[in-house]
Amino acid sequence: MDLMNALAQAGGVDAISRELGVDQTTAQNGLQALLPAVTDGMRGQASASPQGFGGLGSILAGLGGGGLLSNVLAPEPTNVSQGNDVLGQIFGNKDNSRAVAADASQKSGISPDLLKKMLPIVAMLVAGYLAKQHGQSAQVPAGAGQAPAQDGGILGQILGGLGGAGGGGAGGGILGSILGGLTKR
Repeated sequence: MDLMNALAQAGGVDAISRELGVDQTTAQNGLQALLPAVTDGMRGQASASPQGFGGLGSILAGLGGGGLLSNVLAPEPTNVSQGNDVLGQIFGNKDNSRAVAADASQKSGISPDLLKKMLPIVAMLVAGYLAKQHGQSAQVPAGAGQAPAQDGGILGQILGGLGGAGGGGAGGGILGSILGGLTKR
């Protein structure tokens, strides 16, 4: 199952719709438009970490881990400040986040203002989902058919590997084209 379907099945589209007061189609299209840049940002974090996807797992845990997903899916209003922290980690600054929203708006026809509101929620969905998957895979005993987390494991599978679809790394893929080829920090 791809990440878009996994997030939709987890209730992400419903949560975005409820949180922002938009219809399901708009929520789904917005998630679909923003998801490539968010996953490229996550791949960029993994490629910048000496531990690869295992390092990304640690970063996600420090940003709130699986609680990010739970926060978005809960019936209470989402604390988007956590999503803004995730965006700061993967995009660096608010100007880059605005550029991502503007690019997604051009591709989807959804208002950039709405996508700016949606972006921290999408970042929380992705980060929380990945953190939960990483935590579950870390509990699988060695030799049980699961790659070790530091070698990619479930995060590498979900995000498509460091050089996977979308171009891995902050300077490649969709995110690189939006942000003009950032260099790794």
